[in-house]
Amino acid sequence: MRVELDEPKCVASGQCVMVAPEVFDQRDEDGIAFVLDERPPAESADGVHEAVAICPAAAIRVVEQ
Repeated sequence: MRVELDEPKCVASGQCVMVAPEVFDQRDEDGIAFVLDERPPAESADGVHEAVAICPAAAIRVVEQ
């Protein structure tokens, strides 16, 4: 699994950080999210998929490999 985040689409809601803090974080200056680990371990998959589902901007994508 590879995690992609389209930063220009991000609306800084922080939902991804709340459900998968080991994979996502937010910039201090504007709250825009970024990916900490684009290839997270399997145990993070549920949180990542939840982040995809709840992102209000649909800015997160998972590429299964």
